[in-house]
Amino acid sequence: MINISLIGNPNVGKSSIFNLLTKSHQHTGNWTGKTVGSNASVFSYKDKDYKIYDLPGTYSLISHSLEEEITRDFIYNNKDNINIVVCDITMLEKSLNLVLQVMEVSDNVILCLNMIDEARRKKIDVDIDRLSSILKIPVVVSSTRTKEGIDKLKEVIYSYKKNNKFEVKYDKEVEDLIKKVMKEDKISRTLAIKKINLDNKDQKIEDLITNKLINISSDIKEVVVKNNCNRFSKLDKILTNKITGIPIMLVMLFIIFWLTIIGSNYPSNLLNELLNSLETPLYNLLSFLPSYITDALVFGVYRILSWVVSVMLPPMAIFFFLFSILEEYGILPRIAFNLDDAFSKCNSCGKQALTMCMGFGCNAVGVTNARIIDSKRERLIAILTNVFVPCNGRFPMIIAIISMFFVNNDSYLSSFYSALILLFIIIIGIVVTFIVSKILSLTLLKGKSSSFILELPPYKRVNIIKIFIDTLFNKTLRILVRAVMVAMPAGLIIYILSNININNLNIISIISNFLDPFADLLGMDGTILLSFFLGFPANEIVIPLIMMGYNNSNLLVEYESLSSLKTLFIDNGWTSLTAICVILFSLLHFPCATTCLTIKKETGSYKWMILAFLIPLMVGIIVCFSVCSIYRLISLI
Repeated sequence: MINISLIGNPNVGKSSIFNLLTKSHQHTGNWTGKTVGSNASVFSYKDKDYKIYDLPGTYSLISHSLEEEITRDFIYNNKDNINIVVCDITMLEKSLNLVLQVMEVSDNVILCLNMIDEARRKKIDVDIDRLSSILKIPVVVSSTRTKEGIDKLKEVIYSYKKNNKFEVKYDKEVEDLIKKVMKEDKISRTLAIKKINLDNKDQKIEDLITNKLINISSDIKEVVVKNNCNRFSKLDKILTNKITGIPIMLVMLFIIFWLTIIGSNYPSNLLNELLNSLETPLYNLLSFLPSYITDALVFGVYRILSWVVSVMLPPMAIFFFLFSILEEYGILPRIAFNLDDAFSKCNSCGKQALTMCMGFGCNAVGVTNARIIDSKRERLIAILTNVFVPCNGRFPMIIAIISMFFVNNDSYLSSFYSALILLFIIIIGIVVTFIVSKILSLTLLKGKSSSFILELPPYKRVNIIKIFIDTLFNKTLRILVRAVMVAMPAGLIIYILSNININNLNIISIISNFLDPFADLLGMDGTILLSFFLGFPANEIVIPLIMMGYNNSNLLVEYESLSSLKTLFIDNGWTSLTAICVILFSLLHFPCATTCLTIKKETGSYKWMILAFLIPLMVGIIVCFSVCSIYRLISLI
């Protein structure tokens, strides 16, 4: 089997080419760091079999990050592989540095210039024949969006023969070092360059090597002719401007939240009705079991599951879809650029903005995407603070309370006002993220912000159908399955606790009464506080649990309308202070079980999972206690 290495800068389409060659479905996206490990698959063409490795994006073989180190070591340790270097044809000059480095250590190089459709749209012409003649390697143009050039790439791979190894003539100081290493270790020039790249600690030598490659790359730029009017540069000036960038970002978030709110109501109700209609047939189907088992499975496990699915699925699907459009078009890296300075002042990394953005859809996804942060310290800060941006599991509760206590639902602008208040609440969460990140960087995770390369990828036309399929199967359903697996045992436990009575009170009521004095200090009651803890498996069930407690029911119940729910809450002592404290605690409290398990998986330690639970819990308690104390003090005055 012939081995192939797929190499390139981040965000040039390596994973998309990998998918097209192997017919696999690895998730791709328009921001740096999608591939943080080596992915491998196989494909056949004519009478030959190939194994292809999709390596993490790298800017240089002189590594500065984990991704770059993985790619560098793989190339050096697999010198017989065919190395396909993928470049963004619209930004060719930026990528040639890496191309030359790979050519210097390998005589098995194919250059694939991807995004030819974008180049045509931007009126960028590249003399492919001349470029191939200069570099003396095969050059193929492709477009993963239209699949142009993929068959040509397969044909070039099939008929490939080794090319002459490229040799760079460096400045005297570097050449002398190469000769010295060759003589001392009795190795070839290629191995000497490899050793220098691996072991060199001299910044001056690194700069000399890099500058020489950049100069050679600049000499090749004559093959590129740009005829575009730079309208994208003008757009960048607006989106990354210190004055306009942040407001535009907030407006975009507001639009996404508003569309999610108005778009998820109908499908959520429809899905809820459908799942509820299946409850009786399911009960009859399980009637051969003892009644206490059937009741536990249907009224405990199934009812929790149906609630989680109906409340979680529609808004998550809509949110991920809209957010992925911003990601694919290239907006998210510009958001990170705008927030880089703020995160640097917190001694954390600007890439944390990207993980924070993904947390809006699901905190577990935000935790997973923290892999793009090179520094372990900064990665842990991002993981521990990701919960402070509300996920789709908390949106329904926050929105419901906003609608009941702070918005006139008779107004046709009610959804607009709800989204506006929600945006304000999210800004609070972002501010808390900065504060806690700073505190962590001064205490538990001491250190200063590390430097990193933040690439602003080119703007791309988006494939709506592809984005919908990717977000539905690779994000929405995957997260939903995790939530369902956690919610199933939770439903059983909640059913048991609500059906075991001691002195005419079930266990849930007993615990709620015990928590009342402490919860009152936070502006809530014991039923609300206990519901948050029982809602640990899935945030979506917190409101039904509160209703179950207020109704003294041993079964999970639903609300007919917001007005009836508001009446129930007010009858049980809710005020505007209660609503504010519940919203704040929902925003700031511990992550759900799915996110906690993801944190354990990503960090490999229960320590960080426990801290990820305790830190936001303490923040939520402190904030609610402070707000409640100030509110009551003002009321007395």
